[in-house]
Amino acid sequence: MSTLRNRVTVPIAIALALVITPALSGCFGNPIESLIEGATGGDVDLGGTSLPDGYPSSEVPVIDGQILFGGSIGNDQGKVYNVTVKVADAGALDKIKAQLEAAGFTSEAGFGGSTADGGTYIGQTDAWGVLVVVSKDGENGFVANYTVTSADAAQ
Repeated sequence: MSTLRNRVTVPIAIALALVITPALSGCFGNPIESLIEGATGGDVDLGGTSLPDGYPSSEVPVIDGQILFGGSIGNDQGKVYNVTVKVADAGALDKIKAQLEAAGFTSEAGFGGSTADGGTYIGQTDAWGVLVVVSKDGENGFVANYTVTSADAAQ
């Protein structure tokens, strides 16, 4: 259970840092990136509207749609990626789940679920853990936020 807890808790904390960063990235630079790099000793890539460098797209597929944010943190010992994609509606979660399970992910029993307003999916393979949250976003309609953690980063 502690491996599952690490695979979920660590990405959530990092995802929160990645989510608030765009708000801080005005014309004065991005101090959060430097702080995170200094605190973790890892490389940080915050911001962008494409999949972050090194994202394992062949192993962890992302639903088709406009990428609103892509970032990563980590080093050779492990990486965490965060990607936000604009999706049509809350039903996108079913498509995402099917896509991930076709790629070999297994769902964590007792976690996740969906409603008309969105939902969550938590899954894993031997190499990756993924947390996907589909939710309403006042500016973009519905979005799917992926937090992808390498097995090395979760330990």
